[in-house]
Parts: sequence; structure tokens; C-alpha cells
Amino acid sequence: MKTVRVGTRNSPLAMKQTKIVLDLLKEVQGEFPVEIIPMTTKGDQMLSVSLSKIGGKGLFINEVEQALLKGTIDFAVHSLKDMPAKVADGLTLAAIPERTDPADCLIFREVSSLDELPKGARIGTSSLRREFHMKNLRADLQVESIRGNVGTRLKRMEEQGLDGIVLAVAGLKRLNWFDVPTHPYVVLTSEQCIPAVGQGALAVECRSQDQEMNDFLSPIDDLLTRKLVMEERAFLAMLNGNCDIPIGAYAVQEQNGYRFSGFLGDKKLQQSFTKTTVVQELSGVGAQIAAELLDEMNQGSL
Repeated sequence: MKTVRVGTRNSPLAMKQTKIVLDLLKEVQGEFPVEIIPMTTKGDQMLSVSLSKIGGKGLFINEVEQALLKGTIDFAVHSLKDMPAKVADGLTLAAIPERTDPADCLIFREVSSLDELPKGARIGTSSLRREFHMKNLRADLQVESIRGNVGTRLKRMEEQGLDGIVLAVAGLKRLNWFDVPTHPYVVLTSEQCIPAVGQGALAVECRSQDQEMNDFLSPIDDLLTRKLVMEERAFLAMLNGNCDIPIGAYAVQEQNGYRFSGFLGDKKLQQSFTKTTVVQELSGVGAQIAAELLDEMNQGSL
């Protein structure tokens, strides 16, 4: 078999996620020759500017997708939450492996709970969604923009004297941070902080017309995860969402069906809207909830 070329962002977490995907593939395909090609994206380079001001989600995948389209790599591994609602023409999500915990984690510099944070505490996050949720939990919290990989954000929390930062549980788990946590933390429930669309899931992307690679990748696709996150992405698509709009969605299978929660924030009104429903059939719920939240937001702005 020819050497398989895998493209990914050049960060500790992205490299770990690529290894996770390769290990899954080797379980079903056996050993195969592989070359990992790390790339630095525009989103990785421009750390001093918030994503909402420089182009949003695509900044973390554009360079990798261009390499895919040019044929210099065979497939790419992304965090699904970094992907825009519409996949680039000529590319496809060949596999979405089983999702890990999609929750957010509030890491503290000194205290050990949300209630112990001092009045006006400073919380670091680059996400408008997390900013809205933090202020919904405690209106007095001051949110400051902070970007970079996990290690960089933890270091900046100390250097800038922030009282806390918000990170994805999935990334912390994949980096084994919870094995020996460096700071006190609390995992936020989906009621406290509705996750980003696709948070906790990985996306394995290849060229649509590369049938051999599609067949090679498809065995690691988890059908339930795909069903859930695709409904979240339908919610995102309906809202034409990117990093400049505070959006969250979480679909989960329960004993009696599926629960879908959607979140939409209005930056001008500094107001947010949330809706949760339990259904027997998930298909179409994402777009429906998105439309209902849009209607609520528009009525609120009258």
C-alpha cells in the first residue's frame, strides 16, 4: 500500500487527535505506511486577534483543506467544532469517530468553585458562546479574550492574573490533563453551558471523488455520533453561524428518544435565547429549533 499522507494543524492537541484517528484506523485496517504532515494555519498565527474579527472557524482548516484539494495530502483530521456549516466543494466528511465528552470546563487559578470567584472576576475565553454563558452564570464576571493552545492558555491565565479560563473537556482529556490537573476546575453541565456545535467530535475529511480513501476511512465512522452532530450542524447552517455569532447546540440520545438544546446570543442586545426539546425522531429538529430561536431573537429586538 502507498504511504497515506495525513494533514493536521501543528499543535499538541491536533497531533494527538491525529494519532487517535490513526490508531482507530489501524484497529480495522491493520498497519499501513503513514506520513503526518503538520501545518500552521492562519488561526494559529494570529493569536492576538479574536476569531470573530479575522474570519471565524475556517481559519483553522483553510490551509489543510487547500492541501487536500491540491492532492498533497490524502485526508485531514479536524476538530469538528472548527468546521463551518458547509463543507468545501470537492471535499467530504468521510468519517466522524465516536464523540467524547462535549462539555466545557472552567479552570480556576486560585479558587475551586464558581461561587468562590470574587466579584468582577476575570475569565479568559476566545468564544462568544462561552462569554455569554459565563455572564449568564454570573452577571458580574468580566470576560477577556485569550487564545492559543491549552498550554498557552494555562500559562497566560497565570501571567495575566486571570481568575479562570474556559476550555473544552475533550481537548483536556485527549491531552491527559485530568490525570494530574494543574489547577482546580469544574466541568459545566450542558444546562450551564450548551456546547459548541460538534464539540468533542473529530472530523476526518478527504476528497469526495477519492473513493479508495472514502472506503478506507468509513469503517471508523460512528453512525450515532454522525446522526447527532449532523443535526447540530443543520442548526448551525440554518443560522449561517460562524465565530461572530454566539451559537451552541447539543444533541444526545436518551432512553425515550433524543434531546436537542440550542443556544443563540444577540451581541447588540446582550441577550441570549435557549430552547430544549425531547423528540422521538431527530431529523429536522436542528433547523426547527434554529428558526424558533431566530424568531424569539427578532421579537426581542423589536
